[in-house]
Amino acid sequence: MHELSLAESLREIIETEAGRQGFSRVERVILQVGALSCVEPEAMRFCFDAVMAGSVAEGGVLEIVEVPGRGRCGGCGEAEMGALYDPCPGCGRPLEVVQGREIRLLELSVT
Repeated sequence: MHELSLAESLREIIETEAGRQGFSRVERVILQVGALSCVEPEAMRFCFDAVMAGSVAEGGVLEIVEVPGRGRCGGCGEAEMGALYDPCPGCGRPLEVVQGREIRLLELSVT
């Protein structure tokens, strides 16, 4: 379950920023997660709650903004992707992923 290591990395980022910016509590974390990133939102929420215990984000709410997968075909253009290796729906060739792999910390609501 790599969501655990992602949550631990997120905690490190939050704790570093708390030290730099001087906030003492995180009320909300908004995380952007691509559909092709292999991150399960529910597993990430579970890991977030467990990993944030004892940190400035303990009790904070994790909001996940899901980003759909999109790929580009050299001949047909862009198409939606439901899975990482989906072929082009028009011609069957492999798609180049252009959206959906990202995992980004978008916003922290702090006090």
